Amino acid sequence: MLTQALLVDDSRSVLNFLKRHIEAEGLVEATTFLDPVEAVACARERVFDLVLVDYEMPHMDGISFIRTLRTLPGCTDIPIAMITSRQTDDVKMQALQAGATDFLPKAPQSVEMTVRLRNLIQLGAAVRKLNDRAAHLASEVAAATRKLGEREEEIILRLALAVEYRDNDTGEHTLRVARYSRIIAEQLGLPARLCRDIYLAAPLHDVGKVAIPDKILLKPGRLTDDEMAVIRTHAMIGERILADSSCELIQLGAQIAAGHHERWDGAGYPNGLKAGEIPVAARVVAVADVFDALTTRRPYKEPMPLDAARAYLVENQGRQFDPACVDAFLSRWNEVVAIATGRAAPSLQTSGTAPELIILGAAGSPRDQDHTPETV
Repeated sequence: MLTQALLVDDSRSVLNFLKRHIEAEGLVEATTFLDPVEAVACARERVFDLVLVDYEMPHMDGISFIRTLRTLPGCTDIPIAMITSRQTDDVKMQALQAGATDFLPKAPQSVEMTVRLRNLIQLGAAVRKLNDRAAHLASEVAAATRKLGEREEEIILRLALAVEYRDNDTGEHTLRVARYSRIIAEQLGLPARLCRDIYLAAPLHDVGKVAIPDKILLKPGRLTDDEMAVIRTHAMIGERILADSSCELIQLGAQIAAGHHERWDGAGYPNGLKAGEIPVAARVVAVADVFDALTTRRPYKEPMPLDAARAYLVENQGRQFDPACVDAFLSRWNEVVAIATGRAAPSLQTSGTAPELIILGAAGSPRDQDHTPETV
């Protein structure tokens, strides 16, 4: 690849001389400008490996030109030589402070000009190679980081699936809770990254149920008080399973697992947190989880009509639920209905590689009896 040089001088004869001289060995392609303002505009659109600029020009002197050029993307490291007949100490100091790399005499001496230009050309080519290498490495790091993120997503989804498969139902509780949670997070105006993370971490809300005995988790009838006390331990168990992870998604999952049964009025479990003490992700998932539990068939109950479940959320704003979360959820009611009735596309994908099979067909959670209005 030829070294790309930008030549700027208000003298056409000097420009022609520089162009011939710098392109003589066939290693450089030069772009010339008489007007420094036009040259700056060009440098905003193109990346050059080397710049030669006159000191005294109309509209903009060489020092101002260099200072402006150094602020442009791709121009911070390239060699810039100033062409001047006034090589006084003060001019040189100003030019160096502005970012000049070298100086060329206005009345060129062939040997000096040749040597200096050759050095500048070699330096420009070396800088370009370093920048290309840096860009390549940055691309590889970005790809590796993206791949790692995809692996984290897959691990989370598979962990959630492992919990769901302990149950007998054939619903898609995990998927719906994730999608409802994303709707709420988005409508709350949370940062896009946090909305995405809540969407991915929400399926971990019931991970602690892996420690609940089958005779309680799969019991078709109502639970006794002692059995209910056992099943309520799943919140703290889930937090312990996910705690101390270096993965931000798992950390968020721990918050959700621990807090999705806390209540806005402080009457929830396991810690009796209230209002803003409850992490926002847990407040989001609480609404999504309860709504899905109410509106789906379980071994111990029939599904509640969607309008009745909506009324339940409204009735319990400020008591069980964060009022803002309920308002956010209901503000996109048409999407909620589409998800609840199976009309929305049934897949949980974020980066284009998360496997759909992880969620499709995943079992719902029949033992959320504590979600029903009678026992909340």
